[in-house]
Amino acid sequence: MNVFLIGPMGAGKSTIGRLLSQELGLAFHDSDREIEARAGTNIPWIFDVEGEAGFRQREEAAIDELTQLDNIVLATGGGAVMREANRQYLQGRGTVVYLHTSIDQQLERTAKDRNRPLLQTENPRAVLEALITTRDPLYRDCCDLLIKTDRRHPKGVVNDIIRFIKRQQPLQNID
Repeated sequence: MNVFLIGPMGAGKSTIGRLLSQELGLAFHDSDREIEARAGTNIPWIFDVEGEAGFRQREEAAIDELTQLDNIVLATGGGAVMREANRQYLQGRGTVVYLHTSIDQQLERTAKDRNRPLLQTENPRAVLEALITTRDPLYRDCCDLLIKTDRRHPKGVVNDIIRFIKRQQPLQNID
């Protein structure tokens, strides 16, 4: 069983992913943290030196490898769905959950986070609006389940995901 969390930055993918992995007894992975560990540096540095294209290349390799693991919960970066290959890896190798959140909630949750290169601008709202316009259709097309996370406790979101997953599991014969 694999569960892959997608959605915009600030949707709660890492927080919910950790809780979900504990509840399900699965290993937790975060593709952004994996990229940083492999590169030996942080994402802003990768963006500065290699640009977004270089980062996306690293991201695709990490998602390909991580989605081939068994029994994991994976929190992906907000832009992971931009590459067709990533969408195929996610859809073909597990249950994909889109954590949907509003621009206001994203701004609130990311306001003090300096580790988000795309938001290091004078108008982060405009950036987030442009990103969601492009990415929301991809998130929706790629997911098996869409859950709104605005003003919700992470535990409630986790419980909703678990209920969905249990309904998706094939019936087993117990003799």
